[in-house]
Amino acid sequence: VQLQASGGGLVQAGGSLRLSCVASGRAFANYNMGWFRQVPGKEREFVASINRSGGDETTHYGDSVNDRFIISRDDVKSTVYLEMNNLTPEDTAVYTCAATRKFASNNPVVYYYWGQGTQVTVSS
Repeated sequence: VQLQASGGGLVQAGGSLRLSCVASGRAFANYNMGWFRQVPGKEREFVASINRSGGDETTHYGDSVNDRFIISRDDVKSTVYLEMNNLTPEDTAVYTCAATRKFASNNPVVYYYWGQGTQVTVSS
């Protein structure tokens, strides 16, 4: 699976952005997806994940983004989205999408494939 993230940019505090991650290659519907972010000099931080089991779909969020960010997916478009609302300067980071056939948890090691990242900068 190849992943291509986009949608980053510069936004003022309080604003919103929607990131997209388009997958190509193997059947996108078979993968659980996650978003992570990283600031230079800091560890990679879990942002959100979306898992499918049978007919159910569950989402999980990192504590710092809960209630502000929403992860979703469109299997027809082979795309996972991250809607980010009420952004703060602390959300400034490179955001990367990732795919796994395992449960998409907050642990980066379970993910098989990673995108190249998109920069999000939030000004105060």
